[in-house]
Amino acid sequence: MRRLALTWPSWLPNAAPSGRPLRLLAVSDETERSLELDVNRRALEPLDAVLGAGDLEPDYLSFLADAFRVPLLYVRGNHDRGGGWAERHHLLPRPLDGQWEKVGGITVRGMSWPSELDGQARRDDLAAWRQAVGLFRQARLRGPAPGIILSHVPPKGMGDTPTDPYHAGFAAYRWLCRNLRPTLWVHGHTTLAATTHWRETWQRTTLVNVTGAALIEITPGPR
Repeated sequence: MRRLALTWPSWLPNAAPSGRPLRLLAVSDETERSLELDVNRRALEPLDAVLGAGDLEPDYLSFLADAFRVPLLYVRGNHDRGGGWAERHHLLPRPLDGQWEKVGGITVRGMSWPSELDGQARRDDLAAWRQAVGLFRQARLRGPAPGIILSHVPPKGMGDTPTDPYHAGFAAYRWLCRNLRPTLWVHGHTTLAATTHWRETWQRTTLVNVTGAALIEITPGPR
């Protein structure tokens, strides 16, 4: 399992009011078989939340939240319709879209796959722009800006697959990242085989591809 250690900027709200590092298990697209074993799950504790970045079945997300006894924050991906999602979505809380949630002292916002037509996911850049502009306006009205953005699709040119139109990032998300400057952007959608970097930094934002699973540990910076 990939691991990311991140120091939270000292000028932002306290990331770990419990006095220990904040620990997040982020998952997307592919089930992580090591999590099926109790001994492996115990080795990851304590956790503070499970973040789901899309394209995973409701049963799997519910299993992780129950096994670790922590909140589940998730967005839906382009494959999250029909099948288990039609029958078992009631196992989960609402997706993060349009909601402001906190983990520790950090505000988290989410953006699911932005469009659907006749029950099928369709790539719609205009819908992504509506998402991004709406989130930006809410951040300006409510403040402060979210410290973590959780999306299925990455921003354009940052952890995406630019040669594949369906798996290219959204330009609207890049605009949002540039203007809101979240400390952490968590996404899936990009297979690890299609990229050479599963994490990168742009301006003040660390972007992490959590396809499969990644453990993110956040430590507050000195004040």
